[in-house]
Amino acid sequence: TDLRPLDILSEAVPPGGLARGMRVFQVQGVRGFQLSASRPRALGFPASRLFIHCDRFPEEFSIIVTLRALRGPAKRNEYIFTLMVDESPSVLVGLRYAPDKLHFLFWSQERAGGWQTRVTFPNVSLSDNQWHTLILAVSGQSFSLTVDCSIPKDVVVETPFPASLSVRKASFYLGNRRRRKGVFTGLLRQLVLLPGADATPRMCHTVNFKVATLSVPSVLQDVPAKPVSNEVLKQPYESDMKVTLGARPRCSKQEKAQFWFNASRRGLYLCNGSTWLSMLEVQHRLDYVEEYQNLVTNSETMGIEVFSIPKVGLFAAMANRITPPGSAIYRWMDGKFVHYQNIPTHQAQSWKYFTIGKKIFLAVANFEQNERGQEFSVIYKWSRRKAKFITYQRISTHSARDWEAFVIEGEAFLAVVNHREGNNHNIDSVIYRWNPRTGLFETNQTIPTSGAYDWEFFTIGPYSFLAVANTFNGTSTKIYSHIYIWLSGSFQLFQSILTFGAADWEVFHIGDRVFLAVANSHSYDSGMPAPSNFYAINSSIYELNITAQMFVKFQDLLTYSALDWEFFSVGDDSFLVVANSFDGFTFSVNSIIYRWQGYEGFVAAHHLPTVGCRDWEAFHTAEGSYLFYSSAKEPLSKVLKLKTT
Repeated sequence: TDLRPLDILSEAVPPGGLARGMRVFQVQGVRGFQLSASRPRALGFPASRLFIHCDRFPEEFSIIVTLRALRGPAKRNEYIFTLMVDESPSVLVGLRYAPDKLHFLFWSQERAGGWQTRVTFPNVSLSDNQWHTLILAVSGQSFSLTVDCSIPKDVVVETPFPASLSVRKASFYLGNRRRRKGVFTGLLRQLVLLPGADATPRMCHTVNFKVATLSVPSVLQDVPAKPVSNEVLKQPYESDMKVTLGARPRCSKQEKAQFWFNASRRGLYLCNGSTWLSMLEVQHRLDYVEEYQNLVTNSETMGIEVFSIPKVGLFAAMANRITPPGSAIYRWMDGKFVHYQNIPTHQAQSWKYFTIGKKIFLAVANFEQNERGQEFSVIYKWSRRKAKFITYQRISTHSARDWEAFVIEGEAFLAVVNHREGNNHNIDSVIYRWNPRTGLFETNQTIPTSGAYDWEFFTIGPYSFLAVANTFNGTSTKIYSHIYIWLSGSFQLFQSILTFGAADWEVFHIGDRVFLAVANSHSYDSGMPAPSNFYAINSSIYELNITAQMFVKFQDLLTYSALDWEFFSVGDDSFLVVANSFDGFTFSVNSIIYRWQGYEGFVAAHHLPTVGCRDWEAFHTAEGSYLFYSSAKEPLSKVLKLKTT
């Protein structure tokens, strides 16, 4: 059967206007109805307008609600909707909430006279002035509630939902139970009944879970509804529009509201009084890649961090292997990277740029001890007065490979990957929390890791994740790497994925889809026969499956001791470039750019000659888009320019 969604909220909105007692408000960029308590009956309509061919409520169904509830008194109950028989105080079906729980009500007629059944979902916090989407799935004695596409809360009760609940002479009421007490005081955006199905898989496929949409009244949609007639909209007044052609003209207060057409890029731009804003531009497509700059480095480079300091410029920090002279920072000047600052490092592996408020930091992961036998990784702070980075905080690490900086609920964190301590690869890596009182990072949590190489932080909707690339446990590279989720103030294990000398995780989004790519470097197990080639091995791309609430394998790609993935876009096209470092015979191996081809997945598009490739960084300037790769086998890194059509 073709069971269509029944939009309860839209049915209550008369065509071309609003029902009495309805007002539209927009909060956090999302529109919703505010319902008046003065005329509760005005916010109702006969159930027969929805149940046209059958006067029975479905036996199995889902109810989808998007709302923004206000903080209210601790014991206050508010109704989201009710279905009531005319002139009877009984609620046939209803949904109401208190500050920390949700109640689903239904009328059972199995016994003489019938009685009210209440299904309660505890620990449901909605009264936080935020938008939330609820999916209530009902089937017999089973009731399941999903809030913002998180883990469902399941309840089984003794009394099943009735198999034949009559809605004859019944009406739906929005935000009330036909009286002023218990009226919903928040904003209501979506209220849909989906017969015969659990709506969770259908709803939970978008990144913005809190406002996931099945059906929303047109007046609440982000794009205004098209006018009913096809009349041409007429200009209410005459206006002059000046369009400048040729090279980029000046944009100042005198040129404000003027247009410039760039014939070479086929783009139309508007001057806002200081800069040209793109109004219409042909999307570029990647044609080929050309060598742009050969950068001779202090020594072999293990990693690159490209970053921009506001009002100063674009920089690249190189993690160089040999000390002295340490690692170098370069600044983008006149279309090239030029040397800017040297920083003493000790077999540096990577850099991480981050900010806390107005403070600007750069952290280096040092792999070896300093001249005094001390093993520190160092956080540097940008000095505006000296216009360079100066030492800020030293942190004890153990053969550190990588730093990751992130913010959760307004608090700043910094996580270090400890690779090994002596010959022991099974050690703790550490997550540090910023203490705003002392202005220092302090230990917050330790996580066991095995020869780890990389942290990758990412968020999906309201959830924060941290993935670690475990490389070697002392006997094998065939080990599990882990994804952790932030719950109740700490990271807890979310999923384990079998990897082979994992060296990097890269998270990226294509539309509403979320992917996670792992770079597998080599396959080695002391207890197993040696493979024909340790280094020719699949690296894998995983996709988040919302229904299963886990990452599942999407695609395998053959790589050669892969050490890094970098995702980038050109126009509407998405790409992944892999750092292939060694094929078992030579370090002169092609690294490959893969183009996203939809149903086909990622398909090889460009083969780039590299030598011991260790890291890729994509960056953009006013002159165009670039890829920057570092070599771990020669003191030469290359900037490649993406040529587009």
